[in-house]
Amino acid sequence: MNLIKITSNDKKKYALKTKKDIEILSKIQRLELKKLSKESKKIINFIKSQLEHDWRKPLIRELNKIRKKY
Repeated sequence: MNLIKITSNDKKKYALKTKKDIEILSKIQRLELKKLSKESKKIINFIKSQLEHDWRKPLIRELNKIRKKY
C-alpha cells in the first residue's frame, strides 16, 4: 500500500495519533483522486471529519443543515 504524503496542514487539522489514523487519511486521499459519486463524497467527507481534532463541529454543522430541511 502506497501512503500519500501527509502535509503539515494535515497534521494541524487532523488528530493523527495512530498508524490507523494515517492509514485512514491516506486511503481518503487516494479515493479523492478518483471520480466519486456524490454519495461516496459525502461518506468520505464524514469519515475525514472524524479525524479532526474537533470532530463534533462538522457533525453539528451537518445536523443543522438537515434540521433546516425539516
